[in-house]
Amino acid sequence: MKKNTVVEQIAEYIENNLEEELSLEKISNELNYSKFYMARIFADNKNCTIYKYIQEKRLAEAARKLIETNKPIIEIAYEAQYNSQQAFSLAFQRKYFCTPAKYRKYNSEVRMAA
Repeated sequence: MKKNTVVEQIAEYIENNLEEELSLEKISNELNYSKFYMARIFADNKNCTIYKYIQEKRLAEAARKLIETNKPIIEIAYEAQYNSQQAFSLAFQRKYFCTPAKYRKYNSEVRMAA
């Protein structure tokens, strides 16, 4: 059986712990790697920082929750580790080019039409 690469281990850890506070130090302690080594090898392989990867994964999960659940946007924002709905909405809009409310509304209309 092939052992996961360091980058795969980091990505898997992040994806399994998205709703927790994730810092480079915490991840390095959990996986027993130097945080400097992890940051370098991850960036070299994924072409982004660990922080950016975490943010992208959290926003993708939030987008999924907006479509598949009726949770309030503020609750989804907190689950994505944003301290306010405003900060979440700003980050979400940068990635998806619309507000979370519009994203939810548009996608629910598309699902109903299908």
